[in-house]
Amino acid sequence: MAKLYFRYGAMGSSKTANAIMVQYNYGERHQKVLMVKPRLDNRDGARTIRSRCGLSTECVYMEEIGDLDLTGYDCVIVDEAQFLTKEQVETLVHIVDDLGIPVIAYGLRADFMGNFFEGSKWLMAWADTIEEVKTICWCGKKATCNARVADGRVVREGEQIVLGGNESYVSLCRKHWRSGKLAGDRQ
Repeated sequence: MAKLYFRYGAMGSSKTANAIMVQYNYGERHQKVLMVKPRLDNRDGARTIRSRCGLSTECVYMEEIGDLDLTGYDCVIVDEAQFLTKEQVETLVHIVDDLGIPVIAYGLRADFMGNFFEGSKWLMAWADTIEEVKTICWCGKKATCNARVADGRVVREGEQIVLGGNESYVSLCRKHWRSGKLAGDRQ
């Protein structure tokens, strides 16, 4: 029975590397996977999903998935699922429920202010299975929060979506996210 999975984690928790490894594992069993990302995510170029550790794969855009014949696929994997709209998450539900194809969506749960992204909100509401991909804060505790950083300081205001990597974001435990304390701070 097909399921909709939402695997969420803080920045740097290896969500994308995990997604690419799941694709590889399906391929080892001669099964076909459709890799997908929202068009908004253009950091690694068009139609490319790339992890911080250097793994990469080709993909299609979520905005194109309605035009594709999905019957030949054994699984759909979505990266950066936090950027999906409610309607796009509904499309994933259709793929699972009506086409019988499992969907594994990877993304952030919340933004740098602690608010749900639209895609994450609906995946949390409708996913059959929700799994956390863990990483740690600089202090060694589990990191659950994403902090936006500018000029060496935690930023508390701004646009919800600002694409960036290690230069712009850091994963923190809730205590250090709330306090804004970064590794090396002497506050």
